[in-house]
Amino acid sequence: MKKGIKIIFSVVAGALIGFVNGFFGGGGGMLCVPLLEQALKKPVKTSHATALLIMLPVSVVSAAVYLFAHKLSWGQALPTGGGVLIGGLLGALLLSRLSSGIIRVVFALVMTAAGVKLCFF
Repeated sequence: MKKGIKIIFSVVAGALIGFVNGFFGGGGGMLCVPLLEQALKKPVKTSHATALLIMLPVSVVSAAVYLFAHKLSWGQALPTGGGVLIGGLLGALLLSRLSSGIIRVVFALVMTAAGVKLCFF
């Protein structure tokens, strides 16, 4: 992929990921990781680490929009946000220790489980 096309693709993909995260309140990573791995040919660990980095500011902005629109209370946001931070730190530490193959399998299993849950439950 040529550099100019790669940049345009990255911007469009980023906008799509941000939209999905903002609209659904999460889930941008399920698009970000495959796009980085398959379309931009990034290594597995780099793709997952980049998705983690991207999701933090997008999630903060999305939460702020919901807070200011009174669709989310601080009583809900603070404990959930704390849990997300703890889980993100633990996930990032685990990501650095697992092999790319295991990461790919775990990601596929989680995405499959999420898809099955959405279809049947």
